[in-house]
Amino acid sequence: MDPSVELAEDGFVLSDALAGSIARFVGRTPYEASVDAYSRGGTPYAAGETMRLPDLARSLARIRDQGAAGFYTGETARLIAAEMRRGGGIITEEDLALYRARERTPVTGTYRGYDIISMPPPSSGGVAIVTMLNMLEAYDLASMGHNSAEYIHHLAEAMRRAFRERATYLADSDFADVPIQRLTSKEHAAWLRRDLNPERASVSHPSDVRLPPESPETTHYSVVDADGMAVSVTYTLESGYGSGIVVPGAGFLLNNEMGDFNAGPGITTETGLIGTRPNLARPEQRMLSSMSPSIVARDGDLVAVVGSPGGRTIINTTLQLILNIVDFGMSIDEAVAARRIHHQWLPDRVRIEADGATPAAVRRLEQMGHTVQMGGQQGSANSIGVDSRTGEIIGAPDPRSPDSGARAGGR
Repeated sequence: MDPSVELAEDGFVLSDALAGSIARFVGRTPYEASVDAYSRGGTPYAAGETMRLPDLARSLARIRDQGAAGFYTGETARLIAAEMRRGGGIITEEDLALYRARERTPVTGTYRGYDIISMPPPSSGGVAIVTMLNMLEAYDLASMGHNSAEYIHHLAEAMRRAFRERATYLADSDFADVPIQRLTSKEHAAWLRRDLNPERASVSHPSDVRLPPESPETTHYSVVDADGMAVSVTYTLESGYGSGIVVPGAGFLLNNEMGDFNAGPGITTETGLIGTRPNLARPEQRMLSSMSPSIVARDGDLVAVVGSPGGRTIINTTLQLILNIVDFGMSIDEAVAARRIHHQWLPDRVRIEADGATPAAVRRLEQMGHTVQMGGQQGSANSIGVDSRTGEIIGAPDPRSPDSGARAGGR
């Protein structure tokens, strides 16, 4: 924890993008502690200035010195519970003391001889990615051409089916019987492919499961150390600054994750609320997410560390990073920079990044029955690849993010 404690104590220089983002947050938040933490008496920091977070430094130091007890009990827990009482929340010091982090077995699969290792429930990402890769393994994607109409069609159809499975089955496996082995099997993928028409788009029926909104503002980073140990990390507050509430005296933001539970039993509305049973809120249940930190390996050797923020687009961004590497032989830089597409069952449309497909490809997709939406950006997939010829470890920051970067060694 020492590097984090020191960074909070000593401060860090704000980039243009981060200074602007924090200034916008400070300007709109109604919470005094949040304004105090992220400004100088209400005056936003400017780019190039150093921001220090002393309350956060003390909270991090308690974790450093006391481990998990330094957060879930003692001073930090007292401060959280006090803020809950002030704001009419329900979390108590007893609730915090009872919380236990869970270590779970990763979801694994194979794709054209590569090993895929990804996040298990309560994230839906790993299961969905392996499901889609299993479906797509039956097709010669490379011969279709990257982001051709034929290629985008097959990806969209795989995405469509995987996202319906996600809404139907996936939740915290401590509280729901999530059939991970079946969903990630090659046999199940063959069953899902049975009605995939290579010339015609399927239809997502409005009467089927609807998906609630999910914030795209998550964080992902990839790490490989000198010994080749790889870590892929995605974490989220659900929205850029979570709930917007900084705990007074503790210096950190409370998240906004409860929105990732389904709204209530049987609730299905035109605004996108769903009420399927597995992901309903229950005491001690963890909410469903789309986080998809993943590692690609072959014959025991590391190939890539990938992932992205982006709400539900996380899953499809990570899928396409893997396809770019395996099917199209792209370098990690090329794989990260390549234009992306997204389909999530409902709404029934294919979203394609600006310049991600030719006008002719878009016309062909529309002739096949797809509704196509062009424009925007998708994800920030800061990833790492290993050069298969030289063994060099290469960091690939996503050019979509102004503050993305890669660094070798040190801090």
